[in-house]
Amino acid sequence: MLIKRLAFAIMALVIMTSAGCGFKLQRSYQIPEQLNQLSLSSSDEYSELTRLVRERLRLNNVKIVDAANDVPVLRLITDSLERSTLSLYPTGNVAEYELIYFVEFAVALPGKEAQPFKIEIRRDYLDDPRTALAKSREMELLVKEMRIQAADRILQSMASAEVN
Repeated sequence: MLIKRLAFAIMALVIMTSAGCGFKLQRSYQIPEQLNQLSLSSSDEYSELTRLVRERLRLNNVKIVDAANDVPVLRLITDSLERSTLSLYPTGNVAEYELIYFVEFAVALPGKEAQPFKIEIRRDYLDDPRTALAKSREMELLVKEMRIQAADRILQSMASAEVN
């Protein structure tokens, strides 16, 4: 009986300590109340980034509604992937690339000018021509991770946006 009470007291102490230090679950953001209901606009409604942002908004209890004059708008303007060469093999083949994923978006409150945001995510990618199939799969996974990170950063930016 004493062990159960001691375990309960320790667990309660851990919970109170983690709550008091500002601990939050990953991908859990404090979206401003004015943005709890918004319209999501994208040049490609079926893109992977749009799907990820829509999913993140729902997970954070943001209701996505149709566009209207009195509804804030999250506009995904562009997303693009660039690749630049970092190093070469002695044979002249590319040994390492840098992948750069750019995202531009804006948050517009009713009757106010849109706040533009830019996100840039960089990753290094080693290329070995002898394992082309495996490397193409690795690049696909890297790009997917970069899109996930971009969607998370969009919500982080919304959580820190000036809405007054």
